[in-house]
Amino acid sequence: MHLSSLTLTDYRNFGEATLVVDPAGTTVVRGPNGAGKTNLLEAIGYLATLRSFRGAPREAMVRRGADSAVLRAEAQAGARSLVVEAEIVASGRSRLQVNRQSVRRRRDLHDALRCTVFSPHDISIVSGGPAERRSFLDETLDVVDPKLSQDGDDMDRVLRQRNALLRDAHHRPRGEVASSLDVWDQRLAEVGTRVAETREQLLEAVHPRLEAHYDRLAGKPSSVTARYVRSWHGSLDEALVGHRDVDLARGTTSVGPHRDDVELLLGELPARTQASQGEQRSLALALRLAGHQLATERLGEAPILLLDDVFSELDPGRRRGLMEGLPSGQALVTTAVEPPAEVTVARIVEVVEGRVLPMEPE
Repeated sequence: MHLSSLTLTDYRNFGEATLVVDPAGTTVVRGPNGAGKTNLLEAIGYLATLRSFRGAPREAMVRRGADSAVLRAEAQAGARSLVVEAEIVASGRSRLQVNRQSVRRRRDLHDALRCTVFSPHDISIVSGGPAERRSFLDETLDVVDPKLSQDGDDMDRVLRQRNALLRDAHHRPRGEVASSLDVWDQRLAEVGTRVAETREQLLEAVHPRLEAHYDRLAGKPSSVTARYVRSWHGSLDEALVGHRDVDLARGTTSVGPHRDDVELLLGELPARTQASQGEQRSLALALRLAGHQLATERLGEAPILLLDDVFSELDPGRRRGLMEGLPSGQALVTTAVEPPAEVTVARIVEVVEGRVLPMEPE
């Protein structure tokens, strides 16, 4: 699977632009800060996942003054040619098609485009709160096995229903609330337990690859621990019943996979509070690379690798470690400076004020 080209209309700072990429090697997207380099990677990520890896709302991706943005990617999956098209509407319902067939769910994109993204924001996987680490696991699962990720979507729907009931409980008879909570507790316990078990299994598979990538980036053997931490003990159904009074008082569900965390240790110290910023950035990159490697092994081919301004944050030794650890496959790399010598460049594209200009590799 690889991307051949990307065409944008009224997307972010691009009026009309086309990006042509190398099908198997590394395409370097070069340009000054603010030119729109990251916007190109974001568009590819949106076509693969139906969301912005920056966490931006859809209206932010539509060019100012336009009603909608149009994204079109041409890709190849084996012998099959694919066209993935999206219209992002600023105020209204957006649409997505693969070969002119409508797509409504992320997992239906799995055979069209798959990608792994690393951006400077990813340091928050290590330094931020539990939600960032849960998102890392769920995003990795979306690429590795989107069928299993369906449980996460189902859990979110059950949580919305249970939380709406908790918020409205004081307006309803106590017996009615209790019986309704019994129903939602059972549903949440079933799907939530599957989500937690799937995340634990995924993290167990990622762990040895994480250690190898971090050691390579650090340039020395290190002790890295990644451990899934549930927000409850015993069975989830019993925990929900035990926390029901607290949940009713707060109007929200206080235990479940949506409250879980991943404990990251370097040596015996928590990386979130004790690691240096360089160590945190390397650990976050190692997590992404480990997930990318696992997806490559499980799927038999590498997802498209999107590296946003990664080299400016790494010293020469860590850059070498990064390039040595990458599996073969298609990659797009953004940079505001000349790409480092460690990068084997197949194609260079210059981005200047919303324009995409192909260049010859130097």
